[in-house]
Amino acid sequence: MTAATAALRRLDLTSLPVALRLDAVVTAANGAAYLAAAGPLSDLLGLSAPLLRIAGTGLLAFAAVVWLVACSERVSRPAPATIIALNGVWAIGCVVAAQAGVGTPTTVGAAWMIAQALVVAGFAELQLTGLRRAER
Repeated sequence: MTAATAALRRLDLTSLPVALRLDAVVTAANGAAYLAAAGPLSDLLGLSAPLLRIAGTGLLAFAAVVWLVACSERVSRPAPATIIALNGVWAIGCVVAAQAGVGTPTTVGAAWMIAQALVVAGFAELQLTGLRRAER
């Protein structure tokens, strides 16, 4: 077992700061990809390049806020609760958009939206667990 593997095994994903940081990193990577590769992703996903750029910009801003909250020494309940709620809204929105065919997604695009919804819902669940633990 490598040192990195051992460290990952000790990482508590239900710790609120860890769950928030993980969300911020993945969200930032997604947003950066939408911005940097909007053209090719537009063709693959069936979503317009301007929509992907707007989403990418919003995701980068959201990731920055989530990171700041995660790094705060004292986190008050409203900040992570708002992040959890916004993650829930994003997850539901992705499912609804995929089912309704918003933006005329390709099959890959619809599958991506559903996968994204599952990942974001997972972040919300980890964060909710971490918030409840932190309040004890």
